[in-house]
Amino acid sequence: MSRLLDQVREAIRTRHYSIRTEEAYVRWVKEYILFFDKRHPSGLGAKEVGAFVSYLAVRRNVASSTQNQALSALLFLYREVLGQPIEWVDDVERAKRPKRLPVVFTRDEVRAVLSHLRAEMWLMASLLYGSGLRLMECVRLRVKDLDLAQLQIVVREGKGEKDRVTMLPPSLGGPLRRQMERARALHKTDVRDGFGHVYLPYALERKYPNAAREWGWQYVFPASKRSLDPRSGRERRHHIAETALQKAVKAAIRAAGVNKPGSCHTLRHSFATHLLEAGYDIRTIQELLGHADVQTTMIYTHVLNRGGRGVRSPLEE
Repeated sequence: MSRLLDQVREAIRTRHYSIRTEEAYVRWVKEYILFFDKRHPSGLGAKEVGAFVSYLAVRRNVASSTQNQALSALLFLYREVLGQPIEWVDDVERAKRPKRLPVVFTRDEVRAVLSHLRAEMWLMASLLYGSGLRLMECVRLRVKDLDLAQLQIVVREGKGEKDRVTMLPPSLGGPLRRQMERARALHKTDVRDGFGHVYLPYALERKYPNAAREWGWQYVFPASKRSLDPRSGRERRHHIAETALQKAVKAAIRAAGVNKPGSCHTLRHSFATHLLEAGYDIRTIQELLGHADVQTTMIYTHVLNRGGRGVRSPLEE
């Protein structure tokens, strides 16, 4: 099994998938093999894949997104690793995808949550709300992608590996400059100690061997300590852990007394909803959010219509 899993890892890295995708796909392939008593997947096929994916929905009651991820992992295994592509899996019991509206904070609730955050946690949460960044887009920000003069952020390799440009609130210019000064001091210390190399995407590190130590490629929100890269084994300073921001925002929501099941992503939802409330065009908001389809952005129009879809109750007549 270990040899096959290594082949899966190699195929994923060749295609530049993220390390989280790698971990998830390897986990699902392993579960699939164990489900069929350690039989090699080459002796299995579409029927067995369908049975496993149905089991996830019926017996383990997983969410539809989890089921889809498992199916994607197995299709990747057969197509890219085993060379036995499975075009489609029929007779799959699908997990139900509930139709839910996103949780959105009011402007007062956003201010209350942000007031309970400090230092870089406040700054990152402010970027989630003020620029519409996703969690990982925020923690992975690099110095070169901030344009403080033009007040814009170039989001690299967003969802679907797409780049986009979004706004940078003027009020965050000063805090970001101070944050980068702290990050630069850490970088200088790393360079002095013989380190200072940061992770570069794809093959850039081989193509530009000196780029990994350049200031522009460093993370705006670096981790407090250096760590070993799980793929290369090299010691370097990564970006701050996303879990740190998640925990801080959750604690701030509780401290603010906001009785909504909010998270970091709620700040992004609130960014989109409040722009719509202000009368901005939905196509513009779509571009700022990086949605491939405007239908995804349209969900925020339903959020605006909550409470009886804007209908005035006869009680109020």
